[in-house]
Amino acid sequence: MESRIWIALAAVLACAAALQASNETDDALLRRYVQDAHLDTAELIAKNGYPAETHTVTTEDGYIITFHRIPYGKAGPSRNRPVVFLQHGLMCSSGVWVLAGSEKSPGFILADAGYDVWIGNVRGNKYGRTHVSLSPTDKKFWEFSWHENGYYDLPAQIDYALEHAGQSSLHFIGHSMGTTSFYAMAASRPEYNKKIRAHFSLAPVAFMSHLTSPLLRVLSTFQDSLDLLMSMLGDGEFMPSSEFLASVAEIACQDQTITGDLCGNMLFLLCGFDKEQFNVTLLPIITGHAPAGSSTHQLLHYSQGIRSGKFRQYSYGAIENLLKYGSLDPPDYDLSKITAPVYLHWSSNDWMAAVQDVKELENKLPNVMESRQVPDTNFNHLDFMWAIDVKTLLFDAIIAQMKEN
Repeated sequence: MESRIWIALAAVLACAAALQASNETDDALLRRYVQDAHLDTAELIAKNGYPAETHTVTTEDGYIITFHRIPYGKAGPSRNRPVVFLQHGLMCSSGVWVLAGSEKSPGFILADAGYDVWIGNVRGNKYGRTHVSLSPTDKKFWEFSWHENGYYDLPAQIDYALEHAGQSSLHFIGHSMGTTSFYAMAASRPEYNKKIRAHFSLAPVAFMSHLTSPLLRVLSTFQDSLDLLMSMLGDGEFMPSSEFLASVAEIACQDQTITGDLCGNMLFLLCGFDKEQFNVTLLPIITGHAPAGSSTHQLLHYSQGIRSGKFRQYSYGAIENLLKYGSLDPPDYDLSKITAPVYLHWSSNDWMAAVQDVKELENKLPNVMESRQVPDTNFNHLDFMWAIDVKTLLFDAIIAQMKEN
């Protein structure tokens, strides 16, 4: 808790410095950004002048997840609006899709483009910390990776959204872990492919051999020392020690790759930073919504992929794998089962989704409709949500693709 307070203070100071540098003298603007950090997703939606709905679903294995809906945009309600489902990445929540304001948030852009927007969450983040019998204080509560996000969390929310909207299929837009969990779902539960009109993969993460994220690279070097990893990261909920954070920050922040107060936020240490497309005044709001909570197993699952070069299920160790999977190694996901149309959107400056890894995914998926590089060489992993020009660089193209399906 103390670290979050210091991070929030650092964010406020960074925001104040940015406003001063741009000759901004309106203290009310700074106060508004800081206040918005304390709003939940539904409150952020409503504050921006859009209708906000909050829904709750229980997964097959008992996790209770709250997620959100923007049923229509500023033009008002209309019939038969196509459903689009947004799924966030690692350490994030539904709030990341609506925190940049009405003109630049993907959730609002899509609502104004005529879509019924549903915004998902996953177990373990701030909207998924309830279970029918387990408590977040129980270690067993946190025994999940992004495989369970795909196998249980996404199907529960997709089914609910489709039933509530009275439709049979939807568009799915995932970012980072939102793409990973989608591929896990579509390969493990192939019956869900027919419920997907098209999947739009933003910064797709499946194969990870060429990933450059300092945080995950550091983790991958400790894969053979599980006890040490748990002591550094937290045995259950991801709560890294200050020593581990310092070691990652030393790598990530060298040579001004990430500068100043951004070095105190785990999300930037994981994903990187693009100074040209990042609106620094959003930092207090981002700090209030990310990191939003995750399990240690989610990060370990990624680090296993770096080591193995495979896109496969979680490895519990040879003995437990033998009991669970019937083999010493976990099974690979069968990507040939993913029959939904897929559109890949990637960039060349992405710490999490390296170009070589995206190309490997593209070559192994059976139904890639288009593989598109964002036309900005500095565009990075977090820009897919918060770039100043996210509409013109990314979402105008996505909406055009959506209209084809």
